[in-house]
Amino acid sequence: MNKIILIIKREYLSRVRKKSFLIMTILGPILMAGLILAPLLIESPDTDQQTLWVCDDSGLFESKFEKLEAINTQILKQSVEEVKLLFKESDAVAFVHIPDTSGITLKELENNVNVFAHKPISMTTKKMISRNIEAVIESIKLKNEGLTRETINKTRADVNLNTIIMSESGTEQIGSTEIAMGLSMFGGFLIYIFIFLYGAMVMRGVMEEKTSRIVEIIISSVKPFQLMMGKIIGVALVGFTQFALWILLTFALSTVATRLLINPAELNPTELIEVSEAALSPEITQGNDMSIILTQLSSFNIPLLLGMFLFYFVGGYLMYGSLFAAIGASVESETDTQQFIMPITIPLLFAFFSLQIILENPDSSLAFWASIFPLTSPIVMMGRLPFDPPMWEIALSMVLLIIGFIFTSWIAGRIYRVGILMYGQKVNYKTLWKWIKQS
Repeated sequence: MNKIILIIKREYLSRVRKKSFLIMTILGPILMAGLILAPLLIESPDTDQQTLWVCDDSGLFESKFEKLEAINTQILKQSVEEVKLLFKESDAVAFVHIPDTSGITLKELENNVNVFAHKPISMTTKKMISRNIEAVIESIKLKNEGLTRETINKTRADVNLNTIIMSESGTEQIGSTEIAMGLSMFGGFLIYIFIFLYGAMVMRGVMEEKTSRIVEIIISSVKPFQLMMGKIIGVALVGFTQFALWILLTFALSTVATRLLINPAELNPTELIEVSEAALSPEITQGNDMSIILTQLSSFNIPLLLGMFLFYFVGGYLMYGSLFAAIGASVESETDTQQFIMPITIPLLFAFFSLQIILENPDSSLAFWASIFPLTSPIVMMGRLPFDPPMWEIALSMVLLIIGFIFTSWIAGRIYRVGILMYGQKVNYKTLWKWIKQS
């Protein structure tokens, strides 16, 4: 045990002292904070407003285009041919020609609106033009049927469902399917990235020691299995350290940047008191998005989610990390790893992409089997937890994950003890099977 601890200490210290670790630790939070603040910056108004020309032969659509705020619209009264000549020398983004409706039907009009442009226009601009023309055509059709848009709007209904979570003790709490899906995707994505990132780090570390022949010296003092486990756990601790620093620095950078973007002098103390009171009042909370989110988050068992996240985080990494270590011990160059990495990555990719389908029906057969199968359970069960699956399914998934880790560690250990000292041999699956059976 002492030898494993020494290997863990060596792996941990040698990696956290690298410049690449420090650079990624600092760069990671900056990128995360940028992603968080990007929507605030994107929402700032664009000073370079584009110009759109509209030639409406019937005059029915002019008023609709004159009300646009996102783009500068110019209504032209000249003929189409004259406007075409002027448009060639202009800086307008597009020129829309709407033919006269007196000579054609509305159905024909829908297929005869032409947009002239110097280059392909953006989808946003194209949809904006289409929506405005469609709105006028719909109004004309409604008028022909003896209806008005105001009448149609009055008949529309917008139902907001309030999800009430009823516990076995009889207490009721406000829940949210959207927040549950967000927690599911976030937890599953973190585990997916962690296994890939640090599993590959274990594989490359084993390969470096093998190719440099350092492992021949180390193996004389420790058993191959001890070396493998020490390396896996050491890299795991490096990952935990980096993630903890990322979370702390991201929170700090986001807080500082938010305060710089929002001027405290613009906030009225009276308004702050009203907002605080609104957060405590169920009736007023509906208008406070952040209060709604915090209230709905309280309906989830956060300590259980964090505990399960840690378990699947560690269990999934240790299981896949042992397999990555076995691959690193079997080959001598990174190009030779491709044939062995594919079978390992397929379950991970399947788990991550199927999670998006499983969240539509967390109690389906696919969700059940994928959440108890050890190679997919770290991601899928983490995604199902916010939807409160039965406890026996969670327990079964945890037990099978532990068994899966023991099994993969045993296989990886038998491959590692032979492969780490094997040089100059082209390894295939038949060779790996011989190493596993070798006593």
